[in-house]
Amino acid sequence: MDPNNVGEQEKWYNHKLTKSIRLPGSTAENGYGDDISVDTKWTGAIIDQSWFTEAKYEKYRQAGSIKIPFWLTPLKHYVGPAWYQRQVEIPQDWRDKQIVLFLERCHWETKVWVDGVAAGMQDSLCTPQRHDLSDLMTPGQHVLTVRVDNSIKYDVGVNAHSVSDHTQTNWNGLIGRIELQATDREWISDVQVYPDVRNKSAKLRITISSNLNQPVSGTLKIRAESWNTKQNHTPSKKSVEFTAAQSKSVVEVDYPIGDDVLLWDEFSPALYNLSVRLIVAADDNAFHDEKTVTFGMRDFGTKGTQFTVNGKLTFLRGTLECCIFPLTGYPPTDVESWLRILRTARAHGLNHLRFHSWCPPEAAFEAADRMGFYFHVECAAWARIGDGEPIDKFIYAESDRILKEYGNHPSFCMLAYGNEPGGPNHKNFLTDLVNYWKAEDPRRLYTSAAGWPIIPENQYHSTPAPRGHQWGAGFRSRFNANPPETTTDYRDIIQKYNVPVVSHEIGQWCVYPNFKEIKKYEGVLQARNFEIFRDSLEAHHILDQAEEFLMASGKLQAMLYKEEIESALRTPGFGGFQLLDLHDFPGQGTALVGILNPFWDSKGYIEPQQHHHYCCETVPLVRLKRRTWTTNQKFIVDAEIAHFGPAPIPNAIPVWSISYANGKELTSGRLPRITIPLGNGFQLGKISARLENVKAPAKLTLSLGLKGTPYVNDWDIWVYPADLDTKPPKRVLIVESFDEQVVTALKKGQKVLLMPPLNCIDSNIPAGFTTIFWNTQWTRQQPPHTLGILCDPKHPALRQFPTEFHSNWQWWDLVTKSKFMVLDDFGPDLRPIVQVIDDWNTNRKLGLLFEARVGKGKLLVCSMDLRSNLEQRPVARQMLLSLLNYMNRWAFAPKLRLDPEQIHSLLKTPSLLSNARVVMVDSEAPGHEASNVIDGNPNTIWHTAWEPTPAPYPHEIQIELPESAIKGFTYLPRQDMTNGWIDEYQVYVSTDGQSWGDPAATGKFEKNRDLKKVLFGEARKGRFFRFVALSGFDGQAFASAAEIDLVVDSD
Repeated sequence: MDPNNVGEQEKWYNHKLTKSIRLPGSTAENGYGDDISVDTKWTGAIIDQSWFTEAKYEKYRQAGSIKIPFWLTPLKHYVGPAWYQRQVEIPQDWRDKQIVLFLERCHWETKVWVDGVAAGMQDSLCTPQRHDLSDLMTPGQHVLTVRVDNSIKYDVGVNAHSVSDHTQTNWNGLIGRIELQATDREWISDVQVYPDVRNKSAKLRITISSNLNQPVSGTLKIRAESWNTKQNHTPSKKSVEFTAAQSKSVVEVDYPIGDDVLLWDEFSPALYNLSVRLIVAADDNAFHDEKTVTFGMRDFGTKGTQFTVNGKLTFLRGTLECCIFPLTGYPPTDVESWLRILRTARAHGLNHLRFHSWCPPEAAFEAADRMGFYFHVECAAWARIGDGEPIDKFIYAESDRILKEYGNHPSFCMLAYGNEPGGPNHKNFLTDLVNYWKAEDPRRLYTSAAGWPIIPENQYHSTPAPRGHQWGAGFRSRFNANPPETTTDYRDIIQKYNVPVVSHEIGQWCVYPNFKEIKKYEGVLQARNFEIFRDSLEAHHILDQAEEFLMASGKLQAMLYKEEIESALRTPGFGGFQLLDLHDFPGQGTALVGILNPFWDSKGYIEPQQHHHYCCETVPLVRLKRRTWTTNQKFIVDAEIAHFGPAPIPNAIPVWSISYANGKELTSGRLPRITIPLGNGFQLGKISARLENVKAPAKLTLSLGLKGTPYVNDWDIWVYPADLDTKPPKRVLIVESFDEQVVTALKKGQKVLLMPPLNCIDSNIPAGFTTIFWNTQWTRQQPPHTLGILCDPKHPALRQFPTEFHSNWQWWDLVTKSKFMVLDDFGPDLRPIVQVIDDWNTNRKLGLLFEARVGKGKLLVCSMDLRSNLEQRPVARQMLLSLLNYMNRWAFAPKLRLDPEQIHSLLKTPSLLSNARVVMVDSEAPGHEASNVIDGNPNTIWHTAWEPTPAPYPHEIQIELPESAIKGFTYLPRQDMTNGWIDEYQVYVSTDGQSWGDPAATGKFEKNRDLKKVLFGEARKGRFFRFVALSGFDGQAFASAAEIDLVVDSD
């Protein structure tokens, strides 16, 4: 180990290195490196710095017991040069041979010495490194020294998965094959195969290298043979005479494959082995070499906005692979490991993998060739580019190496620079790069980068636009803002372009940690982040619910992914999607976004076959305008299908049914027999049913499939009575406030249903329907902060409200019109009837519904809105009826006793501004109106317009309110990110909204997300409040605020 980088200066290559290490492997695997500490210099951004400062993490910052929450904890950490050395013996029959040191995968730069003599440097992250030792390796013993330096040589980006501690770790070592390879001095250095599917032939580019220092003539004998297929095909052999220059020559050969050619795709991944034998005679010496490469007869192209394989339409159903291998901290180089991954992906209906900011080793391509998987590869970067820095040249050089090393693999279908580029010149740089690739190698499709930019030169676009949740959208995202349906598609986006569009990183829906996984981390990385989360859950007295949290949040996660995938499949002309992710991402704050764990193992809440029903080559689909119905409505939906199989399906018979939760069929039918072509958006007909005879309330399942095939899909719907009498029983008192009269009634034994107005519930936890997006540490607390609900469907309070133990679409109306109550201080025995699963970083006990005894009475507290607009809200009506009927029965027998003071602690007096209105704002963006600052919801924000051009400071809001003596105000910055945070401010108070006088206060806010409270020197009486933002931070032109409130005499 050479942490001070003195080895070259001190000529360690001339010294005998005494310690031992096992290769292939890494320093960490062998126990070398530094212990983890608070001062460890990580490779990767840490957005949330709270671990370094907050008291709750103090015990995890102690030497010897370090545990970090933002990614997996390595046993050892080392960045810098490390020196590897061994003695080798060159056999006599290698004399005058071409000798190369082959290092399959290095991390990162290698320098080589033979007997103390320098032999060269290589620095590829993605391809094997080859060092020519021919002039140094004579027969006999030699000392071979390799210096490996995993320092960041080029700025590929600290978060790039090629180097980052977020996933594979920034390891130091040599993995895969480590070989000395010998050939004759006239040898085949490269064979590239360019299939021509239309003409049933292939163009060969054979590079012949020579150290003979003279032109030579010879023969190439070419033969091919099929494999990985039940059919055998052997194209005709071919011999080619050639004359080669002194050092390197390229021989181009047109090689007929023949009329019996076997094509490669996901359904029939037929492969060919092509062998090229070299025979050269020079100076009475004969030189021989032979090289065998694998290729497939495959044409990956486009037709309008869709992808094609050999001329047939296909749809990319992909997920990311971010170099996540917790046992080793680096990728496997054996084929079987990759076959296991791809078989798992295929079992879940996928046909595509995107390698996010890295490129896998040879074994991955070999496995994908055999399986028929389509790979999107990237050049190891997530960086700022185009500024003329060394990274620019590195990307060109690395892409050249990738194309040469892996270009023959039919699975290598797509190439991009990397992920989400930065820099003002990135578009120009990527324009030139894409044009260069297209001219250099036509065997695949090229795009600028994953995510952006969209440039005319792209052969396909990668963009986050067509997905369910956008970065920073919070509760404005589709699944939180809009009632559930299955009609959304992205045709308006697709129609803007003339090449295929792949949706970038869709999903990112989190699930609660599975603490049973901790024991799986038996290698160089430990799940100590999970240990932190588990300790927190135990401190909140709900550790026994960990498995329930996992399963309930997992069911919601899977449900959201289903609708994400179906939305893409419903979109006519769509190219495909890339999930983030089918399996968990352990870094960037811990992103538990997979239905599988980092080992590609199931978490137990959804089976592969279930996922396959809505994510495979043929998926039946319906367009539901709603998920909830009433008995007086007629059920009519459009049925369609997305079919990207090997061929059209002739004489298909679509069949459907609607069944109760117990499996009993309500009704069924079939649609007209039809031939289903390749493509999507193909209409099957209409499904209709009358609902008046449904035993409502009921959860029903609509199923649609093709008779006699495995292709079937289903959707949950709910039917509720058209009319319900929700008048409370005489023995039940419904109240909105918890005043002395209510306390007295409880003391006398009354049954009370407390449903406070949402603005009277003392909670600032964002109430959203979905699970957490990515994770709150990395997104700077973007909402939601919760993971769905947990309940006991058999609890008598829910007896007349059909539900599972987890969130399903019928809960949307209730959850989005609720406040989450914080119940930590109510003792470990309180378990809400309807519980909300909190972020694993906080693990608060949250609830929407709980019961208790207060005095002699019985209390049910509900923080869902079951009062407003019930005639239009059948789900809320049904929940209210179920609760009232429960309270009217003997089953309403709470065991937990609470004091009135504890109930009071849940409530607050509404803000004075709850009766106010905004009368003036200088600028507001759609969806971020000024009225959001007085809505009592910290998750909605005011934001000044940023398009087409942000208006400069100052910005202001004027608010009219009941006349009051105002003593000060509070300002809550937006909680999800820092954009628009306000620095300098002035505020005014006026009686008429015209005459403002001197400012009531002037000052500067601290740059953090804390609530700011400003008191005036003396109270100002008035009916109008004027807030003026004078400047922002970091030169920003726009302003934002989550909440503004006033401090009045009564406060």
